[in-house]
Amino acid sequence: MRYHGRMAERLPEPEWLDDEEMSAWLALNGVILLLPGALDSQMQRDNGITMFEYLVLAMLSEAPGRTLQLKRLARVTNGSLSRLSHVVTRLEGRGWVCREPVADNGRVTMARLTDDGYAKVVESAPSHVETVRRLVFENLDRRQVRQLQEISTRLLRSLADDCD
Repeated sequence: MRYHGRMAERLPEPEWLDDEEMSAWLALNGVILLLPGALDSQMQRDNGITMFEYLVLAMLSEAPGRTLQLKRLARVTNGSLSRLSHVVTRLEGRGWVCREPVADNGRVTMARLTDDGYAKVVESAPSHVETVRRLVFENLDRRQVRQLQEISTRLLRSLADDCD
């Protein structure tokens, strides 16, 4: 047992990571820290937008009618509603997205991808997919790709539960 603070309260000993878990955690931590920066740098260099802006545009491009409720768009981009709102404002300023209130429910706002926004996604996608393939998928075989998908889905589910 360890003691914490002046009150000498006994805290339970954590279940420390074993060597295999520590090695996996450090590798994952490296990916968490390095991959977003590499993707964002490529996207800004080649396309003049951030990775998150691209993700918002891409998710809208795949939605029915190229339109999603802002709350749903935040969920599919794994971003907060506040962050998404700021990004949508920037994208509106470029003419790539417009907000549309739902007629029968003024509290619900939809984001719609404009034709210019769709053109930006089409223009940006080739360099993005090339970078993703180079940094991620060229290093994995098919079995590992399936494992990556399964592991990522489990981790995202755990993170979503923790954020609720």
